[in-house]
Amino acid sequence: MIIYNVTVSVEESVENEWLSWMKDEHIPEVMACGIFSKAQINRVIVQADSDNTFAISYTCSSMKELHQYQIKFAPELQKKHSARFGKKAVAFRTLMEVIEEF
Repeated sequence: MIIYNVTVSVEESVENEWLSWMKDEHIPEVMACGIFSKAQINRVIVQADSDNTFAISYTCSSMKELHQYQIKFAPELQKKHSARFGKKAVAFRTLMEVIEEF
């Protein structure tokens, strides 16, 4: 199982708008691609003053499926995010492979 994690640092001025857009539009669009079996949005807890960092985790069954998402769907979806929020919501992506669940 593969977890595609998108961590986003969001400016406070757009946090509520960004969260609403992610929940109502972006995440449903990503899930509609048919690649991921589940998605989860999390707030990253840090000791600094900022609590405006979020991690969205998408789960799929294989690297092959993730690669299909990255080729067919990700560029357009990322473009929409950038067009809407620009530098007010900066993302970076990491991949994790689930070794075992307990």
